[in-house]
Amino acid sequence: MTAIDRSRPANADVPPKTGSRQATRRTPVTWLRGGGLSNLVFLLPMLIIFGVFSWWPIVRSVVMSFQHTNLVSAPTFVGWDNFVQVVNDPLFWTAVGNTGWFALLALILGYPIPLIAAVLMSEVKRAKGLYSALAYLPVVVPPVVAVLLWKFFYDASPTGVFNTILGWVGIPPQPWIQDATQAMPSLVVEATWAAAGGTIIIYLAAITGVAPELYDAAEVDGANIWQKIWHVTMPQLRGILLITLILQIIGTAQVFLEPFLFTGGGPVNSTVTVLLLIYRYAFQNSLGGDYGAATALSLLLALFLAVLSLVYFRLTKSWSQN
Repeated sequence: MTAIDRSRPANADVPPKTGSRQATRRTPVTWLRGGGLSNLVFLLPMLIIFGVFSWWPIVRSVVMSFQHTNLVSAPTFVGWDNFVQVVNDPLFWTAVGNTGWFALLALILGYPIPLIAAVLMSEVKRAKGLYSALAYLPVVVPPVVAVLLWKFFYDASPTGVFNTILGWVGIPPQPWIQDATQAMPSLVVEATWAAAGGTIIIYLAAITGVAPELYDAAEVDGANIWQKIWHVTMPQLRGILLITLILQIIGTAQVFLEPFLFTGGGPVNSTVTVLLLIYRYAFQNSLGGDYGAATALSLLLALFLAVLSLVYFRLTKSWSQN
C-alpha cells in the first residue's frame, strides 16, 4: 500500500472557486471573442425588419389611441376620450355580444369536429393520405373565394343550393344569412368548414406520436376502440387540446372576414363583431375615418385577449402537466 502524504491538504488539487467564477464571468471582451458581434450583425437585418413592421406599428397605435386623427389633418391629443367614446357607443356592446356568440358557437361546433375527424381518420387503414388531403383542401381555398362560394350556397330562394337540398327531405326554404337569427350560425358553419382542416392535421400528427405500446396494453386489458380513444388517445393529446382551444378563442374573437363579406354586419347589426366595428371606425368615412377610436378599440381587444390568455394558462398549467 502506498503511504498517504499527510503533508498536502485534502483540497490541494481542487481549483479555487474564485478563479472558476472569474473564468465564467461574461465581459464585453469575452462576448466579442465568443462571436457575439458576428451574431449581432447576422441578426441585425431581421431585428430591424421586425422592429419596423411589428413593434413600431404597435407603438404608433398606442400613441394614436390618445389622439383625434384621421391621418389627414394634424392630430390632437384627447387623452382617454377615445376610450370613453368607444365604450359609450351603442354598437360596442352589440359587437361584444355578437363576437361572444360567434366564439361560443364556434367552440360548440368547430372545436370537437376536427378532433372527431382526426380520431376517425387515424383508425382508417387504407387511403389515409387521401382523407388527409380532402380534409385539408378547404384550407387551400382562398378565404374570399370560399366566402363568396358559400354566399351563393346560402341563397334564400327556393332554388338555392342548400334550400334545394332541404326540399328533398321536405324542409321549407330557409332565409340563412338574410335572417337575424340564422345569420350568425350560418357564418360559424362556413368558418368551421374553412378552418377545420389545419386543426385536423395537427391532431393527426399528435395521434401518430402516441406510443403504440399504450394501445397494445389497453387491448390486452380488453378495451374496445372507444375506451382506447378515451383512456389512451385523449390523455396523450391533452397539451395539444389546450393550445388549440386558446388559439380558437383568440381567432374567433378577431373574426372579421365572414361578417364583412357575408352580411356587412347585418341584418340589423346581428353580425357586427369587434373587428368589423374597428373597420367601420377607420374606413367607413371616405374622407378619413376616426383612427383614434379604431386604435382605442383595438387596444381594448388586445388587452382583453392578453388577460384572457394569461388567466387561461395559469388555470390550466397544473392540469396540462399532470
